[in-house]
Order: sequence, then C-alpha cells, then structure tokens
Amino acid sequence: MKTRVIQDDAGRTRRGRAAIEIRDLTKDYGAVRAVDHLSFSVDEGTITGFLGPNGSGKTTTLRSLLGLVTPTSGTSTFAGRPYRELSHPLQEVGAVLEAAAHPGRTARNHLRMVAAEARMPLTRVDALLDLVELRAAADRRVGGFSLGMNQRLGLATALIGDPRILVLDEPANGLDPDGIRWLRDFLRALATEGRTVLLSSHVLAEVAQTVDEVVVINGGRLIVQASLDQLMTDHARKRVRVRSARPAALALALRAQGLAVTADGGDALVVDGSTPEAVGQLAFDCGIATFEIAVEPATLEQTFFALITPGQEVVR
Repeated sequence: MKTRVIQDDAGRTRRGRAAIEIRDLTKDYGAVRAVDHLSFSVDEGTITGFLGPNGSGKTTTLRSLLGLVTPTSGTSTFAGRPYRELSHPLQEVGAVLEAAAHPGRTARNHLRMVAAEARMPLTRVDALLDLVELRAAADRRVGGFSLGMNQRLGLATALIGDPRILVLDEPANGLDPDGIRWLRDFLRALATEGRTVLLSSHVLAEVAQTVDEVVVINGGRLIVQASLDQLMTDHARKRVRVRSARPAALALALRAQGLAVTADGGDALVVDGSTPEAVGQLAFDCGIATFEIAVEPATLEQTFFALITPGQEVVR
C-alpha cells in the first residue's frame, strides 16, 4: 500500500496510507467522455465524500474502480491492486452501487448466499442483520422492502466479508431522518475501527456531518480534493447578514458596489462576497442605521454549487 506525505488541518505533517487510488482515469463512451483524466486518493481509516452533479462521472468512476467498467485509460486500485486482482475481493472491499438482492429471496437467504461466496461462516448473517437493524424483517422477501430497508440490506451485503474498504453509492437514498442519523453513526463507527469509506451522495447536509474529506468532480474532471474544514476555509463563499433601519436603501447602495444582495425577511439582507466591516462602513456613509452585522456561515451545499457553477448563485 502506498504511503503519502500530507498535512492535517493544523499544518502538521503526517503519513497517510492510500487505500484507494484513481490515477489519470479516462472513460469514453463513443464520442462522450464520461471521465476525463481523473486522479485522487483516499487515505485508509477515513470517510471521503465523492461529490458531483448528475452526469459528472461519479458512477462511471465507481464502476471502473470495482471492475464493472473497463476504462479507456488510467488505473484504479485498492492498496495498489486492481479489483480484479484481489485474492478475496469480498473480504477486502465491500460495495453498494445498486440493489443486488433478488426480490424473491428473503434477506436472510440473500445474505447466506453472499456469505458462502465470501467464504464466511453463516453466523455472520445474523450478526449483520442485527447490526443493520433488519432482524425483524430477516425472513421477508426483499421485493416487499422499502427503499430504506434495501439500503440497509445493501450495507449488510457489503460488510459480509468483513472488508477494510467500503465503496457506497448514495447510501442515504430512501432513508428517513432517523435512518440518515443511524447511517451517519454507523459509518463513523466503521471509520473508528480503521475502515475506509468512499461514498457518493446528494444529501450534502448529511455529508457535512459525516465525512473527513471531500472529492468534488464535474464533467468527469477533478474540481477539488480537500479536508472538509479546508474546503470550507478556502472555497466557501463569504456571506454577511445585516439588519438595518432601511433595508431597501441599503440594498440599492450595496448593489451599486457590484455586490449580490438578497432579502432575508423583515429588515435583514444577505450580502455575498463582502465583509462585515465593508458593509458597516457603507451603511454608515449612507446614513443608514444598522442593528446587526455578522458573517453567515456557509453550508457545504452553498460551497458545492459555487464550485461547480462559478459566478452563479444557485437557489434551492
């Protein structure tokens, strides 16, 4: 396994071991380039969020990583080896890309079949049903499962071989708020055990509470890879919230300076790309009394859309 020299958020140098490596990966489907010379690494024992809009190349990248798609060029490896060269793949890498259980099988029988393929004892099946909280539904046919129950079964399937690396595509899809919180705690517990998790997700608010690092791609190309804290420090759009006696007049003055301004209810405005000091000074120069001026913390969702649509304000 390759060792990399990296810096943590405090600027200290540490040596990180790369559990997953994508190197100059390119995949063409005829005239369409789905992945374009993409490179990034995932350190062992971390949770990395793999982010990008629909059509950005995330699924193609994950399928290439798992040997389901043959890349046009480049490599993707686990601890230095392609998936197809792993001696016992289910014991080394667990993956959830799409529903794999036959709808006519029960959850228990599905896991028993996968356990046999992974050369694991059948006692592991009941342990995993308990772990993902599906014991009560173990003997129900999978075809009657909700989307959230299928996600839990997918996680159990990925863990059947007790792998050190997990690759998960939209694991929060279909989960209710309690299920999403359960998933967050579940993944953090896995990382605490030293396992590595690479997950793609569109639930950005949850990603922000779960991952250590993020990889953002668009158009098949890498936009940024950074720790979550570093991403928010370096790329989060600065926003100032100001309450004033004359918000309409202040908004006109701010826009005259080329600033993007949106109303935030009542007497409040949100200003992009400025500082509290500059907003306060402009209000003072215009003779407008202010009641409150503060930096509004950016969210991962705001930062993500700023990265993939530079110069555009995306309202959701």
